[in-house]
Amino acid sequence: MILRTLKSNQPINLLIVPAIAILFWLKDLIHPFSYQFYPGENGNILFVPINSFTSNLDFVRVLISLVLIIFIAAFVQLINNRYMLLRVRTKLPSILFIIIVSGFTDLHTLHPVFPATMFLLFAIYSLFGTFEEPKPYSAIFNTGFFIGVGTFFYFNLIVLLPAFIIGITILMRENSWRKYIILLIGFFVPVFFVFSYAVITEQISEMLTVITQNIVTPVNYFHTNIPLHIYLSVLTLLTITGTIIIMRQYDSKKVSSRKYFAIFLVIFVVSLFSFTFIPVTSQEMLVIIAIPITYLISNLFVSIKRKFWGDFLFILLIAIVIFIQFSAKYF
Repeated sequence: MILRTLKSNQPINLLIVPAIAILFWLKDLIHPFSYQFYPGENGNILFVPINSFTSNLDFVRVLISLVLIIFIAAFVQLINNRYMLLRVRTKLPSILFIIIVSGFTDLHTLHPVFPATMFLLFAIYSLFGTFEEPKPYSAIFNTGFFIGVGTFFYFNLIVLLPAFIIGITILMRENSWRKYIILLIGFFVPVFFVFSYAVITEQISEMLTVITQNIVTPVNYFHTNIPLHIYLSVLTLLTITGTIIIMRQYDSKKVSSRKYFAIFLVIFVVSLFSFTFIPVTSQEMLVIIAIPITYLISNLFVSIKRKFWGDFLFILLIAIVIFIQFSAKYF
C-alpha cells in the first residue's frame, strides 16, 4: 500500500519529498554538527566562500545541506520526466533519492559533494540532450563545463570525466574527434578561469596544495562504521536485484532508455573504481553513486508485480534508514 501510493504520479507526492527529507534531517537540525574534513577537502576554491561564511553556524550548515538535497532530488525527478527513464509516470525517483541519501547520516551537514552533485546532474541533463541531435555541440560543451565547475567544489568529481567521454560515444553516432574536443574545451574553460584567478590573487601554491591533498590523503570512514556496512549491504541487494530486472527488460526498452541506463552504469562503475584508485575517496562519493542506483532501484519497484515483495523491500529500505538515524547510540 505504501509503495503503491508513492509510485503514483499524484501532485501530493511533490510534498512528500521535502517532508521525508525534513523528517530524516530533523535530528540533525535539532542537534546540528559540522563535518570533520580531511586536509584540503574544504579548500576547493568554489567551496571556500560558503565554508567560511558558515564556519561557526552549524545549524545553517545542516539547513543548507537539507535544501541542497531537496533541490538535487527535484532535479533527479526532472531528468526522469524529461527523458522517460521509467516506463510509467511516477515521482518515485525523487522520493527514493531522498531516502537513500538520508542513510548517509555523517553527511547531514554542509559538504562540497552536494553543490558538486548539482552540477553533475546539470551535466547528465545536457549529455542526455545530445541523443539523436544532428549537431549537439552546445550541449556537449555545457556537459564539460558543468563537470569543470563541479570539480572546483568537490575535486574528485573529475574522476567522472572519462564516464562522460564514454557517454558521448554511447549516445552519438557521429564518429568524429570534434565531440571529444568540445567536451574537453567545456571542461577546461572553468579550469582556465579558476587558475587565472589563483594566479592573479597569488593563491596558485595554496591551490596546488589543496589539489594534491584531494588526491593523496588516505581517508577511510568505512572501517568501523558497522551501521553503514549494514545499510550498504541492503543497497547492494537492491542494486543487484534491480540490475537483474533491467537486464531482463533490456530488449523491451526504448533505444534511448537503454543508452541512458548504460551511461548510468558507466558512472556507477567509474565511481566504484575511485574507491580503489584514489586514497582520499570515502563516504561522500556515495552521494554521487546514489544517482544511478536511484534510477535502477526505482525501475525495480516499478517493475515488481507482486505487491508483497514490493512493499517488503521498500519497508526494509525505510527501516534500515530509520535505524541508521539512531545507530550512533549503540555503535
